Amino acid sequence: MNIYVDENIPNMTVKALRRLGHNVFDNRGTPKEGISDRELWNIAEREKCLLITTDKGFLAQRDERHFGIIIIRLRQPNRRKIHERVMQAFNQFKEDEWPGLIVIMRDNVQSVWSQRNEV
Repeated sequence: MNIYVDENIPNMTVKALRRLGHNVFDNRGTPKEGISDRELWNIAEREKCLLITTDKGFLAQRDERHFGIIIIRLRQPNRRKIHERVMQAFNQFKEDEWPGLIVIMRDNVQSVWSQRNEV
């Protein structure tokens, strides 16, 4: 599966996803580091990636066709907490369920929205 992580997703998460056999795009340390959200979105869509981010602004794309979005929204985020919530969300759904799915992980709850439920 192709996955695109924003710059706030910990390296431990990138490594864990790669160990699971996924193709993970990470801008850190590349000329694309710091690109705009729109540019990041365009790359994720072009490469058919599940997007993993801490930026709630990507909810604006909920009506666009996409390959899945995980948004981590924690009160006091740290690398360990972000990693745990990403992996929890990622492991809840099969690869073919992610297109059109948005999962928002908060401290103790999660919200799931699917384009497939929209008519």
